[in-house]
Amino acid sequence: MAKARTNFSEIPLVDVSGLRSSDPEKRMAAVKDLDRAARDVGFVYIAGHGIPEETVEGLKQAAKALFALPLETKMDYYIGKSTNHRGYVPQGEEFYGEGGGDLKEAFDTALDLPADDPDYLAGNRMLGPNVWPDEVADHKAAVDRYYAAALDLGKDLLRGFALGLGLPEDIFVKHVSKPTSQLRLIHYWETDKVVSAEEQARLKRMGIGAHTDYELFTILLPTAPGLQVLRNDGEWVDAPPVEGTFVINIGDMLENWSNGLYVANSHRVDRVNEERYSFPLFFATDYETVVSPIPELIEAGTETRYGPISAGDHLVAQTIQTFKYLKDVDLPDGSLETNQFGRFHLEKQAS
Repeated sequence: MAKARTNFSEIPLVDVSGLRSSDPEKRMAAVKDLDRAARDVGFVYIAGHGIPEETVEGLKQAAKALFALPLETKMDYYIGKSTNHRGYVPQGEEFYGEGGGDLKEAFDTALDLPADDPDYLAGNRMLGPNVWPDEVADHKAAVDRYYAAALDLGKDLLRGFALGLGLPEDIFVKHVSKPTSQLRLIHYWETDKVVSAEEQARLKRMGIGAHTDYELFTILLPTAPGLQVLRNDGEWVDAPPVEGTFVINIGDMLENWSNGLYVANSHRVDRVNEERYSFPLFFATDYETVVSPIPELIEAGTETRYGPISAGDHLVAQTIQTFKYLKDVDLPDGSLETNQFGRFHLEKQAS
C-alpha cells in the first residue's frame, strides 16, 4: 500500500552504470540505490547513464534550430493537423491544473513507425509516423539517435526497478516492444519576456503547472533551472540541472504496477529566469498493456486501490484532457480524470 514520502531537502543522485555490469555485486548495488530513491522521493538524478555527449548535444542543437523558426513556419507542423499526436505545440495549447496556461512551446515525437503500420491505419492516436520539419537539417537523425539511446537506457532502468521490487528483471520490460514512449522537445521563454508581472501574479502563469507523468517514468534532460518537486508537506523543492546527469521521475503506471511502493511525485516548472530547453522521454509500455499491481507486492490480507488500467487508454485520456485541439474527442471508457496518482492518490487513501 502506498505510503507518505519523506520530506526530502534535495533530489538524490545515483550512478546507474552498475546496471550494465556483469558483476552481480555492482549491479545490485546500483539497483538498491535506485530503488531507495524511487521509494523515498520518486525523483532521482542518474549519472553513468551511457548516453554519449555528442548524442545529447545533437538533440539540443536540433531543438534550438527548430524553435528559432518563425511561428508561421512552426505552425505548418501544428499538432492539431496530426492524427497521431505529433508535431508543434504552440504556447497556450496545454493546460495543467490552475492558472492561465503554460508558458512554453514544444514539438512532440515518439516511436517513428511507417505509414502502413497497422495500428496507425486502425486509428491509434499514439502510434505511427513522426512529423519532421523540412527546414532543419539533420533534425530527424539527431532526434532518432537520441530517442534510441534513451529508450535503451529506459529498459536498463526498468529492469533495475523490477529487481529493486524483488521481482524477475524482465517482468516489466517484456511489455516494451512497440511502446507509446514520447520524446518532447520543449522551449521555455524567460517568464518576464512573455508575460507582465501583473498577469503573472493574477493568473499564476508558470512554465508548466503541477502534474504527474502518465507513463512508467520519465528520463529528463533540462538545460536550465525551473523544475520543482513536491514534498509530502506541500513544499516545493528545486531540482536544477546537474551536469552529466538526467532526472528520472516515477510516473502513474509504475506507481500502479508497484502497488504504490513507488509513487509518482507531482512536479512543475515555475518561473523561468533564463531561456530553457527541456527534453523529457516519457518511457511507456506497449499500448495494449493492462497495468495492475503485481500480486507479490500486495500485502496479505489487504486490498489494493489501484488498477487495472489500460496503459494506452490512460495516456490517451490524460492527453485529451490537457490539449485544446482534442477538446471535442471522446474519452476512452473508464478514463480517469487528471491528477489521480501521486500525492492526490495518497490523500484519497487517507480520507
